[in-house]
Amino acid sequence: MKNRIIIFALFTFLILNAFGFSQSDTLVQNLETRLQDQGLVNIHTLAPDILVELKYSTTDNFLNADTYGDLENCYLQPKAAVMLSSAQAFLKQSHPELTLLVYDGVRPRSIQRKMWAIVVGTPSQDYVANPDRGSVHNFGSAVDLTLATNDGVPLDMGTAFDYFGKLAQPRYEQQFLKEGKLSLQQIKNRELLRQVMAQAGFQGISIEWWHFNAVPVKIARSKYQIIE
Repeated sequence: MKNRIIIFALFTFLILNAFGFSQSDTLVQNLETRLQDQGLVNIHTLAPDILVELKYSTTDNFLNADTYGDLENCYLQPKAAVMLSSAQAFLKQSHPELTLLVYDGVRPRSIQRKMWAIVVGTPSQDYVANPDRGSVHNFGSAVDLTLATNDGVPLDMGTAFDYFGKLAQPRYEQQFLKEGKLSLQQIKNRELLRQVMAQAGFQGISIEWWHFNAVPVKIARSKYQIIE
């Protein structure tokens, strides 16, 4: 029996590789199927021209860890996905040379647990929601993003994504402008991002220029199930 299982596993591996599939491809397909089964929408089905670079599918984030694996598509609740498509349309109307560049969308609680395990007991713990309660990302109703040129070059926002200092906080922008720590162009870039997102119905927050909620956290908790 054991030999049959080994032979079957080897046969499956060979078949998948023969057709260009890898184990990571299968894992991503399974994750995306789970997200779709929970009612989420791939934003490219509504706005194929939005750029997506999921930062937690890389090590270019404050965790210095890839927690998403090979996932490359951004999923959101249907309402949030429609709103994001509208924000892209508003941006294109006024600035056809620019596009939205998405860094994060839905964050399944399984991923949140990985992130929590990395930060718990460290100074970075304050920047990751406890997975037992969850964040708006875990409900598929938040998006992290920036503006970029159509060929993918991000605009200068004064700080990188995932910079957790006052310089990234919109509430201090005018202070830092006076002090010369933020330029007028950097603030204008942030304001343009906020403008198109607000026009589409998103709400920004005072501590991260890149984060926007499609609905307030209380409504997300009452309206949606947490995404596992």
